[in-house]
Amino acid sequence: MHTVVVGTTSVTASDVLAVARDGARVELSEDARAALAAARRTVDALAAKPEPVYGVSTGFGALATRHIGPELRTRLQRNIVRSHAAGMGPRVEREVVRALMFLRLKTVCSGHTGVRPEVAQTMADLLNAGITPVVHEYGSLGCSGDLAPLSHCALTLMGEGEAEDAEGVVRPAAELLAAHGIAPVELREKEGLALLNGTDGMLGMLLMALADLEVLYKTADVTAALSLEALLGTDRVLAPELHAIRPHPGQAASAANMLAVLRGSELTGHHQDDAPRVQDAYSVRCAPQVAGAGRDTLAHARLVAERELAAAVDNPVVLPDGRVESNGNFHGAPVAYVLDFLAIAVADLASIAERRTDRLLDKNRSHGLPPFLADDPGVDSGLMIAQYTQAALVSELKRLAVPASVDSIPSSAMQEDHVSMGWSAARKLRTAVDNLARVLAVELYAATRAIELREGLTPAPASRAAIDAARAAGIGGPGPDRHLAPDLAAADAFVRAGGAVAAVETVTGPLA
Repeated sequence: MHTVVVGTTSVTASDVLAVARDGARVELSEDARAALAAARRTVDALAAKPEPVYGVSTGFGALATRHIGPELRTRLQRNIVRSHAAGMGPRVEREVVRALMFLRLKTVCSGHTGVRPEVAQTMADLLNAGITPVVHEYGSLGCSGDLAPLSHCALTLMGEGEAEDAEGVVRPAAELLAAHGIAPVELREKEGLALLNGTDGMLGMLLMALADLEVLYKTADVTAALSLEALLGTDRVLAPELHAIRPHPGQAASAANMLAVLRGSELTGHHQDDAPRVQDAYSVRCAPQVAGAGRDTLAHARLVAERELAAAVDNPVVLPDGRVESNGNFHGAPVAYVLDFLAIAVADLASIAERRTDRLLDKNRSHGLPPFLADDPGVDSGLMIAQYTQAALVSELKRLAVPASVDSIPSSAMQEDHVSMGWSAARKLRTAVDNLARVLAVELYAATRAIELREGLTPAPASRAAIDAARAAGIGGPGPDRHLAPDLAAADAFVRAGGAVAAVETVTGPLA
């Protein structure tokens, strides 16, 4: 099994995905252990002084004015975890919780939090045992960290609450820790606070969305090319010299991908045949511009994610010169903005894909294809309702594109009077990514069927490879009406797995 070593410097996006999705093992480096010990000595020294230090010997948030004596500090740290573990609603996905835990461990190991080495080791032990705390959908405002979600994780470290074992069975955390020989931690000064104060949940979801969207944006180039081909469109609009004079890198990459898929097609270039048209519709002709803008949005979001991965987000933080200083680095605005930005790009990509699908099904605009791609129109309805489903998904995506980060509800008696709502932005982006995959699956299903209905014309070799792979994956071709849901489910699975991209790349080589 792959092992990820956590040091004092930032981990990579691929490390996060390996732990969150693939169950990679986690180890602490020697430099991380040394940094943890050094920072802890600083916290212990401050704890021994009579002067109050926020997070070490005071209350929290609006209660930070109270000085807490040494005899109550263990109780204080335990209480902050218990009281903040106040989430409600459905359970959050296992991969999200594992990303959340791993990213908190990454920050702890930076040496800026003052957490003891044994606490960090216990965090790694939980991940390696496959113990996943039960975290709920609602509870984070994305400021002062993803407080409630991280608190539920810290609760498991203490041997309290509920968690899921490696087989997905929910059990009391104390039982799971005992079964794996893991001793619950007793939190000391600052440790409870340090385990809760981070943007780890929203960052983990951003990293996973970026990985998924990298596949889906390439898939969108493939499905757009297939639709262009099925509509007998022209590929001349994809010429690199046209895109060079508007030098957006994402646009050039999408156009190049479409052109590679269409190379060698007998279906393109017939827009001047029986029913001449000067130009293809925007949904076909402007596909690289729309998908390309989304690709450039992905690039910006990736830059923000990389910066956040390099950060040590906590409050207060231990600085190299021995100071422990309060700050506002826990505010989720940088991450929240790009999560919302991605939801907008995803909605627009789905919207243009749905318009191409609708064009394929309309006999007045499909240039010779049967209505709804039906076998016997009137007796058969073909893909009429598949497009309804696609339209419903697009409508939902438009609602999900409404930004969460423009909202703010003050909390903690107006001490935390402006929050990011980044967790909410991340949660809705996950739904948006899922729906985009479904929308592209419907376009793929329609476009491959339409190409096969173009008798006497040979599709591009890459298109043929995509069609053959789709059929091998259980996605049915033309024919009389049948139960469509299984075909659409197979198309959805095919798209999510990158099947369309992998198939065309056997002909084109790697897509951009």
